[in-house]
Amino acid sequence: MAASGPTTTQSGGLEDSSSVTVSSPLEGGPPSRKRKVRLGLSLFWRTFFLLALLLVGSTIAWLQTFRQLEYEPRAIQTAHQIASLVNLTRAALVYSDAITRVSLIKTLAEQEGVRIVPREPDDRYAPYTGGELDARVTEELVARLGVGTTVASVVNDEPGLWIGFAIESDNYWLLLDPARFTRVGGRTWLIWLVTAMALSLAGAALITSFINRPLSQLSRAARQVREGEYAAHRLDEGARTAEIRAVNIGFNRMADQLAKIEQDRAVMLAGISHDLRTPLARLRLETEMSVADEDARAHMAADIAQLDAIIDKFLDYARPDHVEFKPVLLRDVVDACTYAVQDHEDMHITAEVPGDLRVMADEVELIRVVSNLLENARRYGKTPGTDVARVTIQAQAHNDAVLIKVRDHGAGVAPAMLSQLTKPFFRGDQARTSAVGAGLGLSIVAKNIERMGGTFALTSTPGRGLAAHIRLPRAASIRPASANAKGAAPRPTASKEPFNKG
Repeated sequence: MAASGPTTTQSGGLEDSSSVTVSSPLEGGPPSRKRKVRLGLSLFWRTFFLLALLLVGSTIAWLQTFRQLEYEPRAIQTAHQIASLVNLTRAALVYSDAITRVSLIKTLAEQEGVRIVPREPDDRYAPYTGGELDARVTEELVARLGVGTTVASVVNDEPGLWIGFAIESDNYWLLLDPARFTRVGGRTWLIWLVTAMALSLAGAALITSFINRPLSQLSRAARQVREGEYAAHRLDEGARTAEIRAVNIGFNRMADQLAKIEQDRAVMLAGISHDLRTPLARLRLETEMSVADEDARAHMAADIAQLDAIIDKFLDYARPDHVEFKPVLLRDVVDACTYAVQDHEDMHITAEVPGDLRVMADEVELIRVVSNLLENARRYGKTPGTDVARVTIQAQAHNDAVLIKVRDHGAGVAPAMLSQLTKPFFRGDQARTSAVGAGLGLSIVAKNIERMGGTFALTSTPGRGLAAHIRLPRAASIRPASANAKGAAPRPTASKEPFNKG
């Protein structure tokens, strides 16, 4: 039962849009990349914040400790200065006559800012208890000047530092400017704290930058090596830090070895292509000329063709990872792949791909992916009871990605074997017989999709076929060029005849 060719049905849109997305395991993105939500801080900022937290905390603790340690000595010193001034003033007044006393009081007021006024019994005053330091100063003054000493902050509605004392039987008030004995204010402490924190943050940024610089250089170099630029960024092997110098030397040696391995691989691939295909070409020619039995000649030619195909698979699998991304019209890729297999009479392809759907990919790699999937379906996905592989290709945009589904209607494989199918040289022969080839088809597909930044997954239901799911980045839609444009090459299209069972 075979059709007269691989018939293809093209559709500009999906008849059942859910056929791609509902059954696709890639609709919500790659399952393997699901991670817990974490604060996205680079190593620089993490180190900076940790150092800044340590320095700021230490600064605040130091300032608070300094304030506490400074509190008691300052209170005693202030009380000592005030007590000395009161004692000197009292002594000067005691040992001066009435005329000299008036002159002395005037001189103290004008030159020292100290006023001496008589204390009346009806004077109104408020105790000097504005804060902990003031209370401690008052306590120390009473201890030094005697129990009868009065310390007030306001007398008869006039603010200041008032100390009441007695000279013989007369009582006096001594008025001082409290600013002369005030401790460092909160604003000054705040300025000190802000300055210390700013210097701490600047120091933390400088230290973090110094520590993080070698790691940033290593990260850039590793990224370039991953992209195949082995000699683009060599690390400094003369670094002063011994550990950094050892890492840089080891990384440079590793990059040199990888470059040599890559060069050897390129030479080996070229040698395989030449050294193996030349004898195969001679064998094919000798078979056609010297083997008389037509049936034996056909089998030998088929074996030689299979060897040639196996060489192609090995070369594809070992191909370098360099890809060139550009917007690719997915319909053109599908048309090219179906056109390439149009001579196979054992395939029926139904394509449901929108005409304006584009992906960001390497066109050659994407064609290789679809071709391998079609070849895999043709070999192993024939519908039970027939010799025809019915393949459905569907594609649909999903947010910023494109979901592609290539499904056959063959025997399928057991779900437990799906994870093994993309491993090199693995065959699911328990469910799919007549296995030929190198066993690299799906491995090449998975590797090429990974090169292009996409995701590949397989699903299968035994008896209903195998489905390959591909997720690729979506490219911006571009108006397709006119088919009649000058110099435009015609796009190959496969036959659109309906599939008929023979």
